[in-house]
Amino acid sequence: MRAWDAGLYDVVNRRRDTRREFTGDPVAPDVLERLLAAAHAAPSVGMSQPWDFVLVRDPVTLDAFGRHVAGERDTFAAGLRGERAETFSRIKVEGIRESGLGIVVGYDPSRGGPNVLGRHAIADAGLYSVVCAIQNLWLAATAEGLGVGWVSFYREEFLRELVGFPERVRPVAWLCVGPIAELPVVPDLEHYGWRHRSPLAGVVHHERYAPRPD
Repeated sequence: MRAWDAGLYDVVNRRRDTRREFTGDPVAPDVLERLLAAAHAAPSVGMSQPWDFVLVRDPVTLDAFGRHVAGERDTFAAGLRGERAETFSRIKVEGIRESGLGIVVGYDPSRGGPNVLGRHAIADAGLYSVVCAIQNLWLAATAEGLGVGWVSFYREEFLRELVGFPERVRPVAWLCVGPIAELPVVPDLEHYGWRHRSPLAGVVHHERYAPRPD
């Protein structure tokens, strides 16, 4: 394996969803430019590049989103019982204020015109393209020594209005991005016992799908 190949695999395996590790220091402008350029270099169906990135630093906006996410966390927690409730109570679901920078990623299906090559049979191909851009940004951030936390405890309509997306643009992610004190060795959900990574052999099939044994 060539040295740069090893570096790529190292970044892939070190990538983590960070929450409590943010220091609050700002991201250097040149580093932020590299992250966004990496995201913009992602593959996209029909080369439609259907993503938008809104950079949010205003403490008022960060606080408003933080309060909304806290309410959604409470809604989710209310449906848990016993061990699940106890485990979830220890898990931090966001680092909105601590990171100081939110990157809101949107999907604009109108990008690329009415005839997007390759999307005619798979309507969600554009959405998949946006997720590829997010992964590019995440890996670039990891290579730069930064943390990224993907916040998913929100209602799309709330976030759309908060950042001013038009109706056609779907909010796909709020990413908390910033310098961190350390990168977790073990993912939080695994550390607290919420879920554990499944073995590769359990998800690989040959020629046809084969149900996994219970």
